[in-house]
Amino acid sequence: MRLPVLAPFVFGLVSALALPRATKYDGYKVVRVEVGDKIVEVETLIQKLALSTWNGGAKAHSEVDIVVPADKVAEFDSEAADLDSRIMHENLGFSIARETDYQIYAIGSANSTWFNSYHPYADHIQFLNDLRNSYPTNSEIVQIGNSLQGRPITGIHFYGTGLKDTKPAVVLHGTVHAREWITTMVTEYFAYSFLSGLASNAEIRNLLNKYDFYIFPVVNPDGFVYTQTSDRLWRKNRQTTSGSSCLGHDINRNWNYQWSTPGGSSADPCAQDFRGRAPADAPETVVLANFVNKLATSAQKLKLFIDYHSYSQLFMTPYGYSCSAVTANDAEYQSLARGVVAAIKAVYGTVFRAGPICPTIYQVSGSSVDYVTDIAKAAYSFTSELRDTGNYGFVLPASQILPSGVEAFAGLRYLLSNLR
Repeated sequence: MRLPVLAPFVFGLVSALALPRATKYDGYKVVRVEVGDKIVEVETLIQKLALSTWNGGAKAHSEVDIVVPADKVAEFDSEAADLDSRIMHENLGFSIARETDYQIYAIGSANSTWFNSYHPYADHIQFLNDLRNSYPTNSEIVQIGNSLQGRPITGIHFYGTGLKDTKPAVVLHGTVHAREWITTMVTEYFAYSFLSGLASNAEIRNLLNKYDFYIFPVVNPDGFVYTQTSDRLWRKNRQTTSGSSCLGHDINRNWNYQWSTPGGSSADPCAQDFRGRAPADAPETVVLANFVNKLATSAQKLKLFIDYHSYSQLFMTPYGYSCSAVTANDAEYQSLARGVVAAIKAVYGTVFRAGPICPTIYQVSGSSVDYVTDIAKAAYSFTSELRDTGNYGFVLPASQILPSGVEAFAGLRYLLSNLR
């Protein structure tokens, strides 16, 4: 089995703060396997060793990223000897420790140094408040409801000149899946860049005078906190399910549209993509749906919705529930998506792919994008998978926060400037 290391693990920022975590990943490996035509062999290996994957199940002629516990590494190496594989993380625990060397945040310092490090949840809320305090005439904090455990789902609403709540709405979500930390930082980079550029950048000023922006960097706060205190790789919310000891509903399989379409989610409470027992039975889904519906039925209307995820470097259009269904304006959607990926590439050369969700990544039922497209009737609705394509996966070095934000912001500006 070929196991060249994809990337060095010299990254992160040393600081005085590192949170304890109950789930240790010391000695775990993350291995990317080239499936090719050996899908049965790969699936058998995953099932035999009860391994988890980061990017869905094995598919023919694709890649699957497999998490191998320390006590199963030797057996995995033996069983996978004839598979073409590469190491993503030689020691996942070490990678997580480097990633969670947080810089201490000085209250009131909502500036670009924020993007040098990942941060604890409480600091994210403080950053948003400090950003609002830095631009009080053009922004406000919004809390649209509470999570299961009572944490406010908090965002920042910002705008240009004239009355707020009067221009078409742009809504951006981050950290739907708790372990996707880069989405928190990138959506915050958008808010910071728009507000800090308002006075000096004509393009940004024009966009803020044209739209009202609502950015929610952490829409799954309970899950996000759990990744910082207990298990870095937790994905779902923290909801119980009657009759099961497994916790969590996948908020992005729980929206009340095409909720149980076969193949797009799981009915197993222990699965990472568990859709819940009923559509919109997750409190977070209810809060988020109520907010987009309120905007959609207001005088503002909902112009644009984007749900940010990681990882895979994709910018995708509806639909997720079907690989054949397309919107009436699909040609326009694909043109816009191709323009976004070109704008992203123009910054650092990072290659994203564009296309409809289902054929581009995998089938997704009960998703926010499909709901917002067909029920809330947003003019445009997209989802993006940010960096990277498999060097680090969910545990992305802090050194990649700023470039991830810069390139994604270039794509967002292109999109906003080209909407009809």
